[in-house]
Amino acid sequence: MNMLKQTHRAFSTTLAARSLLERELYQENSVVRLILNDKKVNTLSLAMINELFAELKAIDKIEKIRSVVIAHNGKSFSAGHELKELTTESGTEKHNEIFNTCGEMMNFIRNMKVPIIAEVNGTAAAAGLQLVASCDIVVAGKSSKFLVPGQKLGLFCSTPGIALVRAVPRKVAMDMLLTAQPINSEDALRAGLVSRLVEDDQVKFEALKVAEQIGQFSRSVTALGKAFFYSQAELNTADAYRYGSRVMVGNLKLKDCQEGISAFIGKRHPEFEHSNELVEKTKKTD
Repeated sequence: MNMLKQTHRAFSTTLAARSLLERELYQENSVVRLILNDKKVNTLSLAMINELFAELKAIDKIEKIRSVVIAHNGKSFSAGHELKELTTESGTEKHNEIFNTCGEMMNFIRNMKVPIIAEVNGTAAAAGLQLVASCDIVVAGKSSKFLVPGQKLGLFCSTPGIALVRAVPRKVAMDMLLTAQPINSEDALRAGLVSRLVEDDQVKFEALKVAEQIGQFSRSVTALGKAFFYSQAELNTADAYRYGSRVMVGNLKLKDCQEGISAFIGKRHPEFEHSNELVEKTKKTD
């Protein structure tokens, strides 16, 4: 398998003097693994947010990319926002920039064409948990912990709670937000915050395995499916079904879809073009 072959490359055009991210490429350069690498706790400082955001925007334009893994060095996936940037001395303008930019990045992750996989092998706290909850799939090690501890500081985790309540039941989210207590990886799995739970030494391998599984399918169909999934989740059931019917009819017009159906009927492997090209209309016969 080529999933463990890696190279390093910078995607963004403007990088900080000391990059806060490490970059690895896997599976014939179709999977990007971005590694948070800022000291031990990987705070989501404004610099980290800006660099990660710029990287994700650049990646989303590369047609060859099938998925992105967000990983980390150190025991902490991310401890959340850099508290030194949240003091009165930093000023309201800086505070607005931090939370607005962070929110834009989280929303961008949801709207990206490719799936984003969080690879968690440690603690994800506050905005770090927000980042995890914003990803499409979460692979976690058994020793991982998840928390929104803002209450302890007198700063309620309001923005992290936006992503959290969209990932877990409300009662679980409120328990975490109000008590500031962590939940372990098994509780996170039961609550729906985590997709897959593995031994700590298998987290990277499992995340890349997920990426490889996604990569064998059509990029265009994956993008369509991801966009529909999040859109329909905001609708009532009746509207979701009406919208879903239109989306599926449109999906059937894609060349990659008809190639997949034809391959299944013909008992062969599909050869996807990964494009949004439509099939030509067939002429009706008398």
